[in-house]
Amino acid sequence: MKSRLLPLIAGLLVLVSPVTHAAKKATKRAPAKAEAPQPLGPRAEVLAFADDLAAAQGWDAATLREQLTEALDLPRVKQLILPAAVGTAKDWSAYRDRFIEPRRLEAGAAFWAEHEAALTRAENQYGVPAEIVVGIVGVETFYGRIMGGFKVLDALATLAFDFPAAHPRAADRQAFFRKELAEFLKLSRENGLDAAAVRGSYAGALGLPQFMPGSWRQHAVDFDGDGHIDLMSSPGDAIGSVAHYLSQYGWKPGMATHYSVRLPHDQAERARLLAPDIKPTFTAADLLAAGALPSEAAREHVGAMAVIELQNGPKKPTTVLLGTENFWVVTRYNWSAYYALAVIELGQAVKARRLHQARAPSVPG
Repeated sequence: MKSRLLPLIAGLLVLVSPVTHAAKKATKRAPAKAEAPQPLGPRAEVLAFADDLAAAQGWDAATLREQLTEALDLPRVKQLILPAAVGTAKDWSAYRDRFIEPRRLEAGAAFWAEHEAALTRAENQYGVPAEIVVGIVGVETFYGRIMGGFKVLDALATLAFDFPAAHPRAADRQAFFRKELAEFLKLSRENGLDAAAVRGSYAGALGLPQFMPGSWRQHAVDFDGDGHIDLMSSPGDAIGSVAHYLSQYGWKPGMATHYSVRLPHDQAERARLLAPDIKPTFTAADLLAAGALPSEAAREHVGAMAVIELQNGPKKPTTVLLGTENFWVVTRYNWSAYYALAVIELGQAVKARRLHQARAPSVPG
């Protein structure tokens, strides 16, 4: 199965507006009573899923039935998977500040220094710049510091069999998570993992790069050469797997990720250019004909570009850019322009920090 995205993955990163003082007070006055997790139990659909998967894989059906019926239905996971309320203003500047900040830059520079050989080899082999890989690992897990505290079996079982109906794409998302639950069970058996003990994100993403189980099985590589793939504790495998994933989705070495642009004054043309969102659609000639003013570098770009607008809260001007095919590739990791730009800018900032450290004069002891 070809994985279309790594949905938490942080597509699952929710962009929220600041909580008001009144809302904070209201929350303190009336704290929500947490619903206790309960086992899924012997539901007909759970048993049918177990029987079908066991038959297809040659596993013991009774054992799988027991494993799945004892998996916990997690109310917190169902809350986290829901999108932000309609009308909630996104804020690129606030979102950016969550990732491009001193502690993450320091951790990124240390990660790069420690794993420079693997990053260089991955760039040479797959064509993906080290800063892009460093940006993804930094946004996803703070370089391994935050890899998720949910039991993956429980999280995936919850979303596979009790996905919240309030979600606008509930049927599609539930089908996706049923596939990922099957992939996780296969992955656990293939790698000798205790499925009941593995922890990850609320959406079931795993390891340093937060791969969904299906993406792990399809795109992960044994980059450290020890004979098995370990995204949980091998930075080398994580680095190689991220680069391999992006190359599989069409990363083009040497191509910029984005350019600057000024949108046309005509509102109808603006709306037409923005309609495709992150999908590269327009050439530089198309943009000029529509009254837009792409940068000089963008005018020399060969290929289609997306006209992308990022909100900066309800009152500040939006951020507008042109995303190339490589920007589109980064969004295959998480279908969000906010996510992609955060990855790119974090990677660039870590690279700049390394260069600054290399040029700084050493202090005599």
